Amino acid sequence: MDDLEELLARVGRQDRAAFALLYQRTSAKLNGIVRRILPEMTLADDVMQDVYVRIWRSAAGYEPSRGRPVTWLAAIARNLAIDMRRRESSRGLGRQVEYLPDLAGAALGIDAESGLALRRCLDTLDTVQRSMIVSAYCEGLSREELAERHARPVGTVKSWLHRGLAALKACLGDD
Repeated sequence: MDDLEELLARVGRQDRAAFALLYQRTSAKLNGIVRRILPEMTLADDVMQDVYVRIWRSAAGYEPSRGRPVTWLAAIARNLAIDMRRRESSRGLGRQVEYLPDLAGAALGIDAESGLALRRCLDTLDTVQRSMIVSAYCEGLSREELAERHARPVGTVKSWLHRGLAALKACLGDD
């Protein structure tokens, strides 16, 4: 059993010592994910607190058969950061992230080797497709927001995302 799996199982049983150890082992990675989506320190700190509250409350529901612990934890961090970003954007406080080579892999919580493969495959995409995919998955932009940003119909954005993701899947060899 993975060490993080064991820690999550213990946290699911409300073991405070396991929670402290889980925090110690994962907070730097999860903070990196959150900070790439929310560079504003106060917002990122608020989200990090929410991340660990969510982990404390949800750990008993973690199922190892559905994915690695770090992927599960990263998804919580990413989703909460995206939710905060959307709330801030609706108040006019949002930002636009440019394509950065490490952004996609880090925001998705994948390992360095997979990140390199993803980066290589992203670089094969058309600039607009790459921008849309990174914006959708790292910034959490909706199709409507992407359509507005790129001055294209929502249907076109949907098609570009679908084709871009299919190209990434083929490039990564995920049949």
